[in-house]
Amino acid sequence: MSQDLISKKDLLDLTGISYGQLYRWKRKNLIPEDWFVRKSTFTGQETFFPKEKILDRIEKIQTMKENLSLDDLADMFSPNVNEVCLTKEEIIQRGIASESVVSFFIEQNQEMNKFRFAKILFIYILEKVLQSGEISLEEGRMVLHVLNEHYEMMKNKHGELIFIRKLGISTCFLLSSVEDLYFDQGTKIVIRLPLMICTEELKTKLL
Repeated sequence: MSQDLISKKDLLDLTGISYGQLYRWKRKNLIPEDWFVRKSTFTGQETFFPKEKILDRIEKIQTMKENLSLDDLADMFSPNVNEVCLTKEEIIQRGIASESVVSFFIEQNQEMNKFRFAKILFIYILEKVLQSGEISLEEGRMVLHVLNEHYEMMKNKHGELIFIRKLGISTCFLLSSVEDLYFDQGTKIVIRLPLMICTEELKTKLL
């Protein structure tokens, strides 16, 4: 599965931003360094970007920069987060997850009264995958197991949660930055969630 790329020229034309804005946002860490992909073309070296990710990021920057400084935006987009601690009720009130999903999470992780950021993120991801209607509660347990086991090694990377199914057999894993995924015929990618986008979405609910 190839990731669609967009050239720098097409990106600037499509979004209406300037060359200077693009690289100022890069210096401020609003756009990750590894999204700037250098490729050889018939005219020489050109810069490309993962199309879906960069368009989504620029839309968010343009929408939010009226109310937040670039430093505030950089903090929000950063994989490093300040310590956050919420109760079950606060998670529900902020619209992070439904009561049923939070209760399900608690059942799987034993009794918890307060939740740190990583656990809140797991609950948010669980809400997204269950609400998609694509996976069952039993498969939701698999997602939580993978997050609990491996998220610490992935949290500062631009990784993805991948959930696949073939002939009724499901599996789930976390994948570090990758442009291409190839599976044998008949394998369906059921869920593909970029962890950083989930983190950014969650942070907007915590502001």
